[in-house]
Amino acid sequence: MEALETVFEVQYALDTFYFLVCGALVMWMAAGFAMLEAGLVRAKNTTEILTKNFSLFAIASIMYMVVGYQFMYDGGFLLAGITGSGVEAGFEYEAEATFAPSADFFFQVVFVATAMSIVSGAVAERMKLWAFLAFAVIMTGFIYPIQGAWSWGGGFLDELGYADFAGSGIVHMAGAAAALAGVIVLGPRKGKYGKDGQINAIPGANLPLATLGTFILWMGWFGFNGGSVLATAASDTANEVAVVFMNTNLAASGGAMTALVLSRLLFKKADLTMILNGALAGLVSITAGPEWSTPFVATLIGGVGGILVVLSIVALDKLKIDDPVGAISVHGSAGIWGILAVTFGGASISAQLIGIGAIFGWVFLTSLIVWFILKAIMGIRVSEEQEYEGVDLSECGMEAYPEFTTSGK
Repeated sequence: MEALETVFEVQYALDTFYFLVCGALVMWMAAGFAMLEAGLVRAKNTTEILTKNFSLFAIASIMYMVVGYQFMYDGGFLLAGITGSGVEAGFEYEAEATFAPSADFFFQVVFVATAMSIVSGAVAERMKLWAFLAFAVIMTGFIYPIQGAWSWGGGFLDELGYADFAGSGIVHMAGAAAALAGVIVLGPRKGKYGKDGQINAIPGANLPLATLGTFILWMGWFGFNGGSVLATAASDTANEVAVVFMNTNLAASGGAMTALVLSRLLFKKADLTMILNGALAGLVSITAGPEWSTPFVATLIGGVGGILVVLSIVALDKLKIDDPVGAISVHGSAGIWGILAVTFGGASISAQLIGIGAIFGWVFLTSLIVWFILKAIMGIRVSEEQEYEGVDLSECGMEAYPEFTTSGK
């Protein structure tokens, strides 16, 4: 009996430690989003996008502590009693006895921040900072946790058999839905679209920074998907973790390569931004089912995601939906594909379609309402003059590159 208790103690410690390390990797994705977005916006908007990304992580952490974790997992308002073990806290969720519930909160809260980070890039260069932060409070405290409870919290989608291993829909499509609603209410950047249907490219200021951000996200995704195994102290779970890491890496590679080839065919050049988004689309695509795929299938799933993201970015531009970083396409189009791809692993197509409709519908409609309310109360868009000068000056009072930036350019 004593030997069994010792084995349990070791498993508990190892699984808790693994959970925390994976959570730290996902937290590092916040830096990836910040660098990616800072690289893809113009120099005059860099400080503001960094302020958004830094602040939204803190807001997500606080709001998920106050109410979000309770809505999603019945973990208690203000995380009451979470500092003990799972059994002591009376928590009733899968694997409650194999890791500390406080580790579960930490792992879950970085997912919330990831969903909100998707929004920041899509509305970049023309949204008021405080309107964005106000939306972040509602998104991370209420909108995201409520739909998350439908599947990961044992709600009706879970009962239907909706399968989403690490959140192609629950995290990524949800973030894209909120971003799409915001972009529709906000409108495109000045000069992005001409009256004759012309689409004007607005290049980002720092492609090396965007590339670094993508590499950081790629690395962080191993924690995102790998941590979702929820354990690693036994041989079977350790093997599953290894498979998830392998498939995650291959899907990103597949997405990058198909985006490279397709951009060469469509634009007659190797478009770096498309390659970066292709890798991210591959990662989003495999997130719903990295545990069941074979290496070849994982590469194909990521490859399809890379094709979809290029076509989606082109299509949204034709619809005059202005997304400076391609976030809606990366996390929306590839997120939907990832959810559907799980059906090749045995998931119910009807359950997956219902999941897509429920999650997207809830997040898009509630976000649309919140954006319109914020627009009426405080306004969500900076003035035309402020947009021309750059939101760094109007929203933050400082520039990221003061030696090189000339206001208005």
